[in-house]
Amino acid sequence: MKHLASRGLAAIVIMVGLVIASPARAGTTAAAAVPGVDEIVSSPNIAQVGHLDKTGPFAAENSYNTDWAFRGTYAFGGNYNGFTVYDISNPRAPKIATQVVCPGSQNDLSIHGDLLFLATDSQRTDDSCNSASVPGSAPAETPRWEGIKVFDVSDPLNPRYVAAVKTDCGSHTETLVPGKGRDKSVYLYVSSYNLSGASVPNCALPHDKISIVKVPLKNPAAAAVVATPVLFPDGGFGGDEDSSPTTGCHDITAYPQRDIAAGACMGDGALFDISNPVAPKVITTVRDTANFAFWHSATFNNAGTKVVFTDELGGGGGATCNPTVGPNRGADAIYDITGRGKHLTLKFRSYFKIPRENASTENCVAHNGSLIPVPGRDIMVQAWYQGGISVWDFTNSAKPVEIAYWERGPLSTERMILGGSWSAYWYNGYVYSSDIQKGLDVLKIDDRRIRGAEWFRTRQFNAQTQENFYTW
Repeated sequence: MKHLASRGLAAIVIMVGLVIASPARAGTTAAAAVPGVDEIVSSPNIAQVGHLDKTGPFAAENSYNTDWAFRGTYAFGGNYNGFTVYDISNPRAPKIATQVVCPGSQNDLSIHGDLLFLATDSQRTDDSCNSASVPGSAPAETPRWEGIKVFDVSDPLNPRYVAAVKTDCGSHTETLVPGKGRDKSVYLYVSSYNLSGASVPNCALPHDKISIVKVPLKNPAAAAVVATPVLFPDGGFGGDEDSSPTTGCHDITAYPQRDIAAGACMGDGALFDISNPVAPKVITTVRDTANFAFWHSATFNNAGTKVVFTDELGGGGGATCNPTVGPNRGADAIYDITGRGKHLTLKFRSYFKIPRENASTENCVAHNGSLIPVPGRDIMVQAWYQGGISVWDFTNSAKPVEIAYWERGPLSTERMILGGSWSAYWYNGYVYSSDIQKGLDVLKIDDRRIRGAEWFRTRQFNAQTQENFYTW
C-alpha cells in the first residue's frame, strides 16, 4: 500500500476522502458475483498450489504482511513487525525457516547477495529491534529514528543486524541500484513523503527529494546517506480535490542496464536518468489529474520501452473496485517511452483495471506486481489487495487484456478489514503472493500465452530493480 505508517494513516484518510469527493465514472467492463467470505474463485488456468498462514509474532490482524525479496531457495517476506524467511526449495510445500521480530512499518525490503535491506517508515525511539513507537503527540525534542536497517543473511536461518541509517521522513520504500564497474557498492534510493500538510519532526516540508544510501559491500556497517537530490525543484504537482500533491516519491523502479528509473511520486509520474547513481536526473514527467489520485508504483516492460504506473486511489484502504468508481481510477496506466537519450517522453496509451466488482468491505486497488518472463510479450502478474491477483497482457499498449485471475472473497461482510494480496511476484516458475492477513500463497499458471517463462531462472529477485530476462 504502502501507506500505513504514522504519516500513511493520514494518507489513507485523505485519499479515501478523494474517493468520496470524486464524481462517478463509467462502470466496470464485466461484473461478476462477489465470492463469499474466504471463498476462493479463479480462472481455470491458475491454481493455488501452496499456502502458509501468518503465525507467531506476525499473526495478529494489525501485523500486516508486506513486500517480497528472493534469493536462491528463500523468500523474504516483510511484515510490520519484522520479516519472515521462507524456505521455498519446494514451492508446493513452503516452510518457515525463521522469523525476525523488528517492528517498524512497513518493512519494505530488498536483497543483494548476503545483504538484506529493511525500510522503516514510522518514528521509533531508536534504531534497535527493541525500539518503541513514538506517538505523534510527543514533544519535538523526543528522540526519533526511522530509515534503513541492514542485515547479513549469509546464513538465512540466522539473520544478523549489522547497520542502520537514519533518513529524513523515514523510508516508505527503497530501491536497490548496484554500483558500476569498480564500484563495489550498492545504492538504495529511499522514497518517502509527507502528506500531513505541515512540517513535522524528522520530515520537514518541502520534501521534494529522495535520500540515497551507499552501502559498501565489503563493509556494510559503513552504510551512509551520500546524497539527497531534490527531484522536483519547482515543487512538483500542487494537488487538487482529486489528486495528491507531490511531497516526495512513493516508489521508484530502476532498470540499471538501461540507466533509467521510473518514479511514482504521488502527484507526478517521472522518468529518471540514473547513469550517475548518486545524481539521478528527471528526464520527463507526466500527470493525470482526471483519473490518477496517487501515483504509487511503476513497472517497465522487459525492453524498457514501456512503463506501467499504478494509482493507489484510497490509499490502499478503500473499496474502489466497483461501478461507482469505474474502470479508470484506482487502475494501471500504460505509457510508451518514446524518443532517445535526454529527449525521452512518456506517451499515455490506455488504462487497465480488473473487471470484477468487489464488496463494499473489500479494500481493492492496483498494487504491486512484476513481469512474467515471457519471450516477446509484455505480461505481468499483479496484486489488487482483496481484489486478488490478476495476470494481464499489455503487449499491445492500447489494448491490455486479462488472461488469468485468482481471488478470495471478503474477509468480512460486516466491517472493512485491511487485507488481500500486497505483492504478487513471479519467481522461478511460480507466483508468490504476500497476503496481508492470510499469509503466503503460492500459485501456478498453466496457459500457453506464458509459454517459455518456466525456463527462466534467477538467483536473486527484487521487483523494483529490473533486469533484462535474457541476462538472467
